[in-house]
Amino acid sequence: MTDNNNSTQAKPAMQATVAWQDNVSFIGTAPSGHEVMIDADKQKGASPMELILLGLGGCASYDVVTILQKARQAVEDVRCELSARRADSVPAVYTDIHLHFVVTGSDVKEKQVEKAIELSAEKYCSASRMLAQGGVTITHDFEIISI
Repeated sequence: MTDNNNSTQAKPAMQATVAWQDNVSFIGTAPSGHEVMIDADKQKGASPMELILLGLGGCASYDVVTILQKARQAVEDVRCELSARRADSVPAVYTDIHLHFVVTGSDVKEKQVEKAIELSAEKYCSASRMLAQGGVTITHDFEIISI
């Protein structure tokens, strides 16, 4: 007999679509239904590797914001500036990615920001964990702007 309430069961598969438009232009449709232009021509859309970088930044930023909010920090803005290096040879995978968080707020505690980034990197951010397991060196730092 199968226990359908077992919390260790895998989550249902996510469904996404990438549809060719022309040349090297595609429209990606996320499981949520949101669309994004994917194109080798940077005037028309983001490249697939740029989207991976944005995904990492979005995942980590989501964690940092929610952790700081739960810690009752008076955060007004969080920006994640990413810099990355790729291998010289094909496949030109990311080798190193650095996330620099700029946290703006009133009386934001340095220790809380440091803890939020650490929790994201080591526990919560799926994108970060996946890239790190694939051999990408991911580093972080931050600055706080008081208002």
